[in-house]
Amino acid sequence: MTTLKKGLLTGLCLVLITVMVGANGLNLNSLGSRALAMGGAFVGLADDFSAAFWNPAGMAQFTKKTFGIYGADLIPSMTYNLSMGPLTLVNAETENKNYLAGMAAYYHPVNDFLVAGVSLYMPSGLGANWTGSDFSLLTAGQAYKWESKVGMVTVAPGFGIKVNDKLKIGATLNINYAVFDLFTHAGDELFDMGQQSINLTGWGFGATIGALYKATDRFSVGASLRLPTKVKFSGTTEIQNLSLLGQVPTSPLFGAQISNTTDTEATVTWPFWMGIGLAFKPLDNLTFTADFHYTDWKSIDVIDLDFTDQYWRLITAQNESDKFSFLWQSVSQIRFGGEYVFGKNIAVRAGYYWDPSPAPDKTMNVLLPSFDFNVFTFGFGYTTAGLTIDVGFECLMGKDRDVDPYPTLLDAENMFGLYTMKIFVPTISLNYGW
Repeated sequence: MTTLKKGLLTGLCLVLITVMVGANGLNLNSLGSRALAMGGAFVGLADDFSAAFWNPAGMAQFTKKTFGIYGADLIPSMTYNLSMGPLTLVNAETENKNYLAGMAAYYHPVNDFLVAGVSLYMPSGLGANWTGSDFSLLTAGQAYKWESKVGMVTVAPGFGIKVNDKLKIGATLNINYAVFDLFTHAGDELFDMGQQSINLTGWGFGATIGALYKATDRFSVGASLRLPTKVKFSGTTEIQNLSLLGQVPTSPLFGAQISNTTDTEATVTWPFWMGIGLAFKPLDNLTFTADFHYTDWKSIDVIDLDFTDQYWRLITAQNESDKFSFLWQSVSQIRFGGEYVFGKNIAVRAGYYWDPSPAPDKTMNVLLPSFDFNVFTFGFGYTTAGLTIDVGFECLMGKDRDVDPYPTLLDAENMFGLYTMKIFVPTISLNYGW
């Protein structure tokens, strides 16, 4: 396998991975400060403006017009070390950077049984930013740009129906728009291929359906399903020195007029997600929640990449860099949370969840690594005259990954080495009902 293939695969597939990851990696696990502070165990409660994301059936609980807004600042800290015996080739730490995300939602009770709503939220808004000189020993002494930036915005109109005093159902239509920019080293093919950049955007349409059953005033159970969604990406890919393959006499493409840029398309199926949750109130001012979440990442198998340029098609077909095997496994999360209310105005919250990585060592890389996370959350809220202010904090403690080369040291397709990761997420929400 050529190093061009490795560079191309790393870059193009990072685009797809970054936009798809919702249960792991550098992406949001929770929306809404109250839900986040309770460990994201919110499917069986879903009683604030973030309901459209967690369980649309919760929309039916609104008896007033309600507007809510949420903001989050994701602050990742990651290190990567590549050593071979006593020689250290890379000892890098990501540059300090803030990745902003958020949500806004409005709900309107139509009558005693129907609530309509619309939400706008960012399920993704992250990336990685490395100092290029830290990787110069891997790139013939050249310092290239190593950076990934991703953003996704979802518009979700929906409704909640109160079937009876105990049962509520709901659904949203999810309209997703994704943007991705990536910069990395393109690898080598007879010579240094230079800087690689990728710019893609895509649309995808899906749906979330949910049910919420309140057995008693103190106990409820909920279920929410996010259906598989096809996201169609299009944009451009550029490799700085690819055209030189047509100018090198020893190249099989000598004499060809090869462009450094090509239009790029890919279709990715966003996997099925399911959440089941319980909420229990042993006291009027005390609530405990527990969730089980499942994401069918195993459905991500082989991604086909379509390049418009004929020479790009020829080059990538010969070394199979127009296909990528994720080899991911489906994963489950267990989440727990609690809330205690002092009087009628002040609430304190805490939670925990375990977030396993879906990706094996053989697909590990520095621009979007995947970790097993222990996640601790806490926060508080204050309510007055219809206005609620919630503040939440999330601390994601990644388990160190010491990755071996795959398949061999001389022909490694992954970026082997030692990875560490921590993410801190401060958030704030405002919720007003009238």
